[in-house]
Parts: sequence; structure tokens; C-alpha cells
Amino acid sequence: MTTIPQLQAMKQAGMKSVCFVAWDYHMARIADRVGADIVSVGDTVGINLWGHSNPLEVTFDEMLIVAKAVRRGVRDALVSCDFPFGPLQSGGALAASVRLVKEAGVDLVKLDGAADFPEEVERLTRAGIPVFAQFGITPQTSLKYGIEYSAADKAHIPDEMTDEFVVQAKRLEAAGAVALNFTNSGPVVGPAVVQAVTIPVLGGFGGGPWLDGRIRMATAALGYDEKWLDSEPDTYVNMARVAYDGLAACAEDIRAGRQIRGGLRTPGAS
Repeated sequence: MTTIPQLQAMKQAGMKSVCFVAWDYHMARIADRVGADIVSVGDTVGINLWGHSNPLEVTFDEMLIVAKAVRRGVRDALVSCDFPFGPLQSGGALAASVRLVKEAGVDLVKLDGAADFPEEVERLTRAGIPVFAQFGITPQTSLKYGIEYSAADKAHIPDEMTDEFVVQAKRLEAAGAVALNFTNSGPVVGPAVVQAVTIPVLGGFGGGPWLDGRIRMATAALGYDEKWLDSEPDTYVNMARVAYDGLAACAEDIRAGRQIRGGLRTPGAS
């Protein structure tokens, strides 16, 4: 079973940490069995699973429901849950974190835009709640940098901002964060931040092998997106095509009056 000290020791040993984003019990079980170090409940569930147009639409209560499902599926990895936009910005971070720990059983809380709220990171740390601090050009801070959310995954932190983000990373470590999620780090700023702190620095989009580990949505790694029905994805498999072909075959059996696979066998059915 992964622990936070083990995660931090991996950085010192030069071992990369694996973090998969999952939003349901079964994907969480699969990610855990693969050997993920962290299974993250991302607030991008609204866009990537529910069809929202903006990540800010997701509510805390919705995140709590998803976190509970993922927690049930994970036995060995650390479970992290994102704060949706709201609790951190309105001063409710501690109360929200307590609910995530008590009701969903999460091991870490991930705070988007945490560099602007080091005092909240300190409060949670004093309360004994481990913080996975997210900073960089993130879903909740992209507008601050003049970047629309839809373009955030293609953003790049300019090299001349290296010192600024090193300061932010050190500030978060000093506040008690146990790990950092550096979004859109880039190959210059990213390594500088990794070397500046003793805690693990992971990253999703805009990251690379220069970080201590990577964060990847399980659905993105698997090509589970309707758009990939029309073109070949740069993913490990094309689950959209697999799902389409499977459902099409099922529909064909139903229309032909044949018994469907995996259903309860009915006497007399062929």
C-alpha cells in the first residue's frame, strides 16, 4: 500500500510516480491493479465525463459522490480528490477537506491555484490533512494568464517565468504541501522546479519526463472519447472504437432476435 513517505522517497531515489485520474469504481479498480501510486479524482469530470462546457460548473457535492465511488475501488494507491472552484477561493477549504476525508476517505486533497493561498495549505496541514498542491497554468487559473480553458492543454509557461514558479513551488513546500501538481511546466521551468524542492513534482498536460511523475486521465490514455471514432488517437488503445463496435454488435443481435451476450440465459432462447 502506497504511503506519502514512500511517494516522497521515490523522488529521492529517482523513481517516477504514476497518477491516473479516474471517476468511477471500475476504472479506479483497474488503475489500482495496474499499480498506480495515486488515483486522482479530477474536477475535469464535468467536461470529460458529463459534457459540461466549463470545469468551473462542477460542484463540491458532485465531487464528493465521485470521490466515494473511486475510494471504494482503490485498495493500494493513494486517493486524491480535487477541489472544485469555490471552497478554496471562499475560505471554506478546511471544512471541505474535512468532509472529503471523513465522508469519502481520501488520502490527499488537491488544491488548484494553491500558490495564491499558502495560508490555506498551512491550515489543512495543521489539521493533519495532506495537500497535493496544484499550480502553473491550470484549469482554474488559465484565465488569469489570459488563456481560455479550451486552449489550456496547449499552453506553455515562458522560460522567463522560471524564477516566479520556483518561488511558488518553494512557498507551497514551506506551507506543508506533500506533493505538487505542476501544470504546463515545460522542459525548462519544470526541471528547475523539480530541483528546487524536496517534495515530488508531478504533472499532467504540458508536463514531461523531466518531472518526478506524470498524471494522466485514464480515459485519455485509453482513447475513450467519442471524437476518436472519426480519427485515430495518439493513445494506448482506441476504446471509443472498441465500445462502438461492441455496442453495434449487440444492437445487431437484438434486431435479429438473437440472445445477447452476457445476459441471463432464457429457456428457449437461441
